[in-house]
Amino acid sequence: MRIDSGLENLRADVLIVGAGPSGAVVAHTLASRGLSVVCLEQGDWINPDDLPGSKPEFELLTRTQWHWEPNVRRRREDYPLEVSGSNAPVSMFGAVGGSSVVYGAHWQRLMPSDFRVRSLDGVADDWPISYDDLAPYYDRVDAFIGVAGLGGDPAYPPQDFPLPPHPMGAAGLHMGAAMNKLGWHFWPGTHAIPSTAFKNMGQCLRWGVCERGCPAGAKASFDLAYWPHATAAGARLVTGARVSRILVGADGLVDGALWIDTEGTEHRARANAVVVAANGIGTPRLLLMSDDKHTEGLANSSGLVGKNLMIHPNRGVIGVYEEELDAWNGPAGQLLYSLEFYETDESRGFVRGSKWNLMPFPGVLSVLDLYRGRPFDERWGAMAHKLSRSAGKVMIWYANIDDLPEEANTVTLDPDLRDSSGLAAPRIDYTLSANSLRNLDFVTEKMIEAHSAAGAIETFLDPLVPSGHLLGTARMGADPATSVVDSFGRAHDVPNLFVVDGSVMVTGGGMNPTATITAFALRAAESLADAASDLPNRN
Repeated sequence: MRIDSGLENLRADVLIVGAGPSGAVVAHTLASRGLSVVCLEQGDWINPDDLPGSKPEFELLTRTQWHWEPNVRRRREDYPLEVSGSNAPVSMFGAVGGSSVVYGAHWQRLMPSDFRVRSLDGVADDWPISYDDLAPYYDRVDAFIGVAGLGGDPAYPPQDFPLPPHPMGAAGLHMGAAMNKLGWHFWPGTHAIPSTAFKNMGQCLRWGVCERGCPAGAKASFDLAYWPHATAAGARLVTGARVSRILVGADGLVDGALWIDTEGTEHRARANAVVVAANGIGTPRLLLMSDDKHTEGLANSSGLVGKNLMIHPNRGVIGVYEEELDAWNGPAGQLLYSLEFYETDESRGFVRGSKWNLMPFPGVLSVLDLYRGRPFDERWGAMAHKLSRSAGKVMIWYANIDDLPEEANTVTLDPDLRDSSGLAAPRIDYTLSANSLRNLDFVTEKMIEAHSAAGAIETFLDPLVPSGHLLGTARMGADPATSVVDSFGRAHDVPNLFVVDGSVMVTGGGMNPTATITAFALRAAESLADAASDLPNRN
């Protein structure tokens, strides 16, 4: 751990748990408003030189220490997940910047309908806020991090972006022509990746390895896009700090947290308010560990902490082509996206839909993996060299389906599994609903149809891939009996405790969620700053 002086006397107006996107936005916003801020992060800064994308062994590294799943990766900062009760894999990454270090930086807003699923489709629940409530905050985060995109998409409400879009590339142009032939919607990809140099970030160099960190520092991962500005504004960031418990005073209000450093030493931090930004698994885990006075955990009178987990099951269909498509060129990212099948159409036999994104498919090993079902002598030696020549001729449609909340999909504390600090590991119980399975079957057929229209000579079904979209486990709402926090992230049960990550989302939509998470975090942080004078003085 980077030892910070005065660790035994950490005091702040606001203590933040987690230095991912939402924690970074809150830290910058509050520090800029003059509040003292301390953020505790169990991971550390990632050195760009350590990222695998620029290394010859890139594909081997992504299967080991840079694997999406923490149970495979097993870095010091990771905690294990008990996933035997889940039929879909999950992903997360512990570091300054959180999982944005390894995200594809697809930057999509939810649609207006996503906030009104109960009203429109008779399922799940409506959000206590609307698209219009978040729209100005979407705009401000976009402007701050330098989102690149093309305004005017007819599927969306009006929006524009501070930077021009990235090139669609040979693959995007090829598939775009096929989508036009089918009469299906598509639009050039929107990215939290500067298309020109922006602030402290460089211009995208099209490495195509965005999902394993940008070695050129040309992606708005929040260690780059927000944390340097937050610390310049006065926020204090302590790394290697694993929070074990949020502390509650005799008055029932939180007054700080206990945390454990990399040597196993326990420390205490005091604060007038605590903001939890630890993702849809880490946040309920911490709340469930945090209150000795209530067996159900902290801020959990509703019984909904850890319930309604949504993870956006990702289904992919890979197409192999005869044409050279420069398939190693990024961003990856999304060359283009489609909302053709996003809204509910009852004739399909399910409600809600999916957002598609077309991605390049870099790497010889990845291409050879497509043929792993063939006999050994058909994929080794000279045949391996022949198959590997398809490496520049492959692209993949991925679909994020709208994964509706189910109370039986949960994050709980495992009775046996422990992390390296001896804390209970989270147990994930998750089952794909009948609605989700029908959605996946439908969208798979349609993605195959799109590849066929584009002239693919072979298609391969990619199994469900690990999702880092961890949502819904501390949902917002107006009624304390049916929600954990209010529309500004304030816990109903504990008025100086806030949640600002994807846990608060009532429904997940089909969009990549970071744009929505950060817009909500900005709105919540400004509300907290406005009310700071009403917080209890713990210092």
